[in-house]
Amino acid sequence: MLSKINAWLHLWLGLAAGIPVIILGITGCVLVFEHDIKELTTNYIQVTAQKSEKQLPPSAIYKSVKAVLPDHEIGSSWYYGLDKSVKVSLDHSDSLVYVNPYTAEVMAIVDHEDFFHFMDEGHRHLWMPVKIGRQVVGWSTFIFFILLITGMVLWWPKKWNPRSREQSFTIKWKAKFKRVNYDLHNVLGFYALTIAFVMCFTGLIMSFPWIRSSVVWMTGGYPNKPKTEKNNKPELPDQPLNDALVVADQIWYKVRHEYAKFNKEAVIVHYPEKEDKAVYACTDMVNGSWRDLNFDRNTLELTGRKQGPIDEANTTEWLMRSNYALHTGFIGGMTTKIIYFIASLICATLPITGFYIWWGKKKKSTKKTRRPQLATT
Repeated sequence: MLSKINAWLHLWLGLAAGIPVIILGITGCVLVFEHDIKELTTNYIQVTAQKSEKQLPPSAIYKSVKAVLPDHEIGSSWYYGLDKSVKVSLDHSDSLVYVNPYTAEVMAIVDHEDFFHFMDEGHRHLWMPVKIGRQVVGWSTFIFFILLITGMVLWWPKKWNPRSREQSFTIKWKAKFKRVNYDLHNVLGFYALTIAFVMCFTGLIMSFPWIRSSVVWMTGGYPNKPKTEKNNKPELPDQPLNDALVVADQIWYKVRHEYAKFNKEAVIVHYPEKEDKAVYACTDMVNGSWRDLNFDRNTLELTGRKQGPIDEANTTEWLMRSNYALHTGFIGGMTTKIIYFIASLICATLPITGFYIWWGKKKKSTKKTRRPQLATT
């Protein structure tokens, strides 16, 4: 009875979530290599690396972009390293600006709404309205997680003998198409199972706050927040734009020399607006993880939740900060990217091969139920 229930769940849940899983698998394959493809197909991302001291500060990048686009508000500068251009985000705009970090030359102004953005929207909400699409993606991921469990139960051999091991771990390429299709579903599904579990679970953490909070609770929770001394200094009046650029430069310098531990020349700095009391910066961007920092605008001291280097984080904080890297395959560089690409591609094929297995059985059972007609004279 349990076996029949498991098979029934695997069938009908698979039919229900098949199309979203196909879309998520294919878009995931593309997005794994987004940055690598862009570097190979564009001439504005990579630059000739020079010494760290030669990199220009955010104020110089800001002034260069402002000279070209005087009517746009500039949000932040993204330094990606010594051999990469600086990406500048514009507020209320779909355009991104790429600037040479050593000459401040504007290398390109590109539309953010490109092919990869289209694929990202498909992966996040299936090109549907965001609120509806995210729910569909979340629950489809949840169903696929259950399918992985029921599929593992169906795959598990009743007897571990040479014949069952061969059927469970190898594809009979010389067999008929129906058998090859079954092996593609059964065998490849098993080989992709571990990575599929990781992709699913990390996706669920992104989709559902209650799953995220449950994982935080089960892993022991975040470390206690360090006590922050109250700043009794009087607040300074609103600062003019030039002072805001000075603040951005000072934070950029401070992050690189005092806080960054990994990939020190890769730093994101937001340009503070007049009403901003805290300024956001980001560092330690390596293998899909990063470190968020917020600085008091007046004192340039850290404020709010203080994140340390990821190698000093406890289990909960490491899992939450590495969730994106674990979901995308960035966690281990190019090796894990390739593994995730293959696993994601296999996941996209599972609903197709599974549907063909079901359709073949349905046609076979229909033929069996037909009664032969009596010959008439």
